[in-house]
Amino acid sequence: MKRLSPVWRAVAAFAIAASSTGCILTSDLPNPALDVPPAYKFAGSAPERATPSLDWWRGFRSRELTQLMEEAQTVNLDIAAASARIRQADAQARITGAALLPTLNGGGQETYSRNSGSSSSGLTNGGREVVTYSASLSASYELDFWGKNRDAALSAEESANASRFDRDTVALTTLAAVANAYFQVLASQDRIRTAERNIASAQRILDAIQSRLTAGTGTDLDLAQQQSVLANQRAAVPPLRQTLQQNQNALALLVARPPESVRIAGGSLNKIASPRVTPGLPSDLLTQRPDIRRQEAQLAAATANVGSARAQFFPSIQLTGSGGYQSAALASLFQPNAAFFNLVGGLTQPIFDGGRIRGNFNLTQAQQDELLQTYRKTVVSAFTDVDNALVAIRQTSERLRLLREVLTASRRAFELSEQQLRAGTADIVTVLNTQLTLFQAEDALSQAQLARFLAIVSLYQALGGGWEPKMERPVNAL
Repeated sequence: MKRLSPVWRAVAAFAIAASSTGCILTSDLPNPALDVPPAYKFAGSAPERATPSLDWWRGFRSRELTQLMEEAQTVNLDIAAASARIRQADAQARITGAALLPTLNGGGQETYSRNSGSSSSGLTNGGREVVTYSASLSASYELDFWGKNRDAALSAEESANASRFDRDTVALTTLAAVANAYFQVLASQDRIRTAERNIASAQRILDAIQSRLTAGTGTDLDLAQQQSVLANQRAAVPPLRQTLQQNQNALALLVARPPESVRIAGGSLNKIASPRVTPGLPSDLLTQRPDIRRQEAQLAAATANVGSARAQFFPSIQLTGSGGYQSAALASLFQPNAAFFNLVGGLTQPIFDGGRIRGNFNLTQAQQDELLQTYRKTVVSAFTDVDNALVAIRQTSERLRLLREVLTASRRAFELSEQQLRAGTADIVTVLNTQLTLFQAEDALSQAQLARFLAIVSLYQALGGGWEPKMERPVNAL
């Protein structure tokens, strides 16, 4: 039996060593030691029912909002940029993964040479011209015994997965921004209509005071006070129109169009349905929120980088080979006697590099620990976001109910004071107080309605948007 060369004996020895010590190089995901609560503090009863659907915005029953949402998903520039980053990450993963495969190159060459016309004896001749033709294939491969290239490819794949979840995060943020801007538009329109009604009411009171002044039962002070109230109501309209236009422009940007080409009809918050959202279980949030999944993928990529950095302490084994045909005559280039080949096995063991490999290993470990802590914070922040949104919905709903009672009482008081003013029995201070209370109550109600819808949107965003429907397990499954 033919004996192996020293190079191949060394390769075989290191292969055996790699197979026996491969478990040392395995990099598992670190345990994040998460404290997942069994339920949300403000979830109420039956938290698993009616989890958000994928098209959660349809629950508001607004055709215009639905159209804006669907358009934003297809044309929003932030989403498009995130999609481009996915393609970049996929390409990078293919580039990194190429190290796991051998490289193969083909070549052809024609060499023309002429030697000197002089000789060592001092004689001169005409020299000799030589033409050589060759065609060859060369291949090289690094034996990935220690998993360096495998871990690097795994890291790139996990980074690509993180890019996909990042795109989902951008899309969710965009959809929430569309909903918030649209509700801001509706609230501004409601507040403008309220301000216009208040201006009309203040004008009626001013006319009544003017009549009393003409009849000699009013004073210039009463007239001046009411003129101030009317002027304040008129001054409140321009900021509301500014807010309306700014949010319409924000919607135009979210659907990647100039403001001049977007027309938002709007309407009223009173015509928007209030969907009831239940958050499910906290453990479900870990698989539903894209930012958590993104951090998890980034942590997996960092863990793979640790394994790749650890493998750099071990030898690098390279196998190279080439073969082909070489001949002085093109006609006989591919004859059997023109064939040649060579095989080379190489091993490189780092001995001293000034601490570069050790520093790189420590760097990847620190990066892994940073991402671990970031992952834990993201999960805790997600639970906090859901609880904050739940308590916001509960408290804004209660405030809305109380403000409706305030508005009913304020409107009744204002109507009575106006009647008494026209009858000449009302105190002007009472009239001023009742109308200001009514104006404030109407505006506060519009703002409370907006706050409640924004809280609902924040809950959808905190939950990670819409959820895939759960598969029901067959009762009589064998």
